[in-house]
Amino acid sequence: MDYDVAFTLLSCLFFMSLVAFIAYRKTRGETDSADGYFLAGRGLGAPIIAGSLLLTNLSAEQLIGLNGSAYGFNLSSMAWEVTAAVATVFMAFVFLPRYLAGAFTTLPEFLNQRFDDDVRRMTVILFMLGYGLVTIPSVLYSGSLAVMKLFSIPDLLAIDDGLALPLTVVIIGATGALYAIFGGLKAVAVSDTINGIGLLIMGLAVPILGLALLGEGDVLGGLTIVVTSETHKLNAIGGSGDPTPFGTLFTGMVFANLFYWCANQYVIQRTLAARNLAEGQKGVLLSGFFKVLVPFLMMLPGVIAFHLYGSELASIDLAYPQLVRDVLPSYAWGFFLAVLLGAVFSSFNSLLNSAATLFCLDVWEPLRGKVLTDSQRVKIAKRASIVIALFSFLVAPMLQFATEGLWQIIRIFTGFYNIPVIAIVMVGLFTRKVPAVAAKVVIVFHVIAYGCLQFVFKEQIPLHFLHLYAVLFIIEVAIMLGLGLWQPRSEAWIFHRQEILDLTPWTYAIPCAATLLSCVLALYLLFSPVGLVGGLSHYFVPSLVAVSLFNLGVWWYFRAAAWRRDSWSSKQ
Repeated sequence: MDYDVAFTLLSCLFFMSLVAFIAYRKTRGETDSADGYFLAGRGLGAPIIAGSLLLTNLSAEQLIGLNGSAYGFNLSSMAWEVTAAVATVFMAFVFLPRYLAGAFTTLPEFLNQRFDDDVRRMTVILFMLGYGLVTIPSVLYSGSLAVMKLFSIPDLLAIDDGLALPLTVVIIGATGALYAIFGGLKAVAVSDTINGIGLLIMGLAVPILGLALLGEGDVLGGLTIVVTSETHKLNAIGGSGDPTPFGTLFTGMVFANLFYWCANQYVIQRTLAARNLAEGQKGVLLSGFFKVLVPFLMMLPGVIAFHLYGSELASIDLAYPQLVRDVLPSYAWGFFLAVLLGAVFSSFNSLLNSAATLFCLDVWEPLRGKVLTDSQRVKIAKRASIVIALFSFLVAPMLQFATEGLWQIIRIFTGFYNIPVIAIVMVGLFTRKVPAVAAKVVIVFHVIAYGCLQFVFKEQIPLHFLHLYAVLFIIEVAIMLGLGLWQPRSEAWIFHRQEILDLTPWTYAIPCAATLLSCVLALYLLFSPVGLVGGLSHYFVPSLVAVSLFNLGVWWYFRAAAWRRDSWSSKQ
C-alpha cells in the first residue's frame, strides 16, 4: 500500500471517527426508550432537521445519477430536486401540522387510525418492499460504485469488478448499519448534519476545481466556456426525448414529490421528531433552500465533464467519478471519501431506521396483539435492521444490470408504491366518510395497473412514467371518493388531536415559503431559453426584477404586520 492510499484511508478514518464520536456524545443514554430510539425524544431543532433531511435525500445516487444525466442529456432531471422545494412548502403548511397534532410515530399509524389495521399492514408491505428491493439497494450500489471507481478498489485489492462490487457493498453497508442499529434516529440525525456540512464543502469544491481544469487554471474562463458553448446542456426545459420532459413537472412530478416529502416514512420521520411545529416548519423550509442548490452542486459537474471528455466515457454514470479523480488533490481524498461514505451512510441508516420502525410498531406489535415494553421494541427494531441490511446486500449488486441508468430505474420502480400511498393519505386527511375498503381497493388496483402499463403494454401505450403517475393518481382518488359516496363509513372519522407539542406556527413561514418558490422560478428562468440556453434573452432581467419585487413586497407586508402586532401588544 503506497503512501497516498494510506494517508487517504487514515484521514477518512479520522473524519468518520470524529463524526461517530460527536454522534455518540449527543445520543448517549437517549436510545433506551422507544420514543428516544424512533423519534429522538421528539426534541429535534430546525438545523438538525434540515441537515438530516439534506443528507437523507442526497446520497451517492444523486451524485452519480444526476451528474450522469447532465453529462448524457441536459439539466432536465434537476426537476426531481428543485421542484421538491414546492413539496416542502406543502409539508410545512398542510401535512406537518396534522402529523404533529396527532403525535404520530409512523405514517401507517395514522392510516390505522383513519382507516383500519388492514390498510396499515398493506401500506407497510408496500414500504418494506420498496425500501428492500429498490431504495436501500440503490443507495448501497451507487455508493459502492462511486467508491470503486474513485479509488480503484479492484486494482488496489487485485480482484475483478465482479467481486469488488459485492465486497464494497458489504463493507459499506455493515459499517453504516452500526449507526442505525445502535444509535437510533438521533444518532442518524446528528451525524447527518455534520456530514451535510462536509457534503456542501465538497459539493462546491468539485465544480470550482472542474471549472479551473476546463479553463486551464482560470475558473472564470471555465465558467465562460460552460455558459457560452454547447448551451443546450444547460437546458432544464426537457423535451420528449429527455429523461424528464418539462410537462411532467405539472403531472406526475407533483405527486411523486408530495409522496417523498409528505408521506415517505424515512423522510418525514425527522419532522415527526421536531420539538414543536415552528422548529419543524423552519427545518423543512430550510431543506427546500438546499434543494435549489442541487443543480450547481450535483449537475454542473456533469456538464463540465461533458466539456472535458465529450462522449468518451463508457457510461454516463462514470461522469462524476472521472471528474473527481481528475480534479481533486490527493490530500483531500480522505475527506472526500469520508463525506461520500457519510452521504451513503445517511440515506442507508435513515432507511434502516425507518424500516425497522415500521416493522416493529406496525407489523410485529399488532401481530403480537399486546403492547410491548420500550426495551422489547428497541430489541425487535435492532434485529429487524440486521435482517433488512443483509437482504439489501444481496439485492444491491444486481442493479449494475440496469440499462436505463441508475437514476431512471429508481424512479420507475418507486412508482409501485409512491402514488397509492399519497392518494390514500390525502383522501384520508381531507375526507371523513371514505371507508377503509376504498384504500384497499386502490392499493391492489395500483400495483396491477402500474405493472401492466409500465412493463406489459408499454409499447401499446407509450406514456412517460411520470404522466402515468398522474393518470393513476386521479383514477385512484376518484375510486376512493366514489366508494365513499356509494358505501360511506357509518360514522364520520374524527381526528383526535394529542397536542403534546407546541403547535404555534413559525411567524415568518409564509414569506420564507414565498422566497423559496421564487428561487425555483428564478432557477428555471436561468436554465432555459429565456436565460443561458442560446444566450440571455431580453426577457431575462425584467423577469428576475419582477420576481425580486414580489419577494420584497411579501416580506414588507409580513414585517409591517408583525410591527403592528407588537405595537398593539405594547399598548395593552
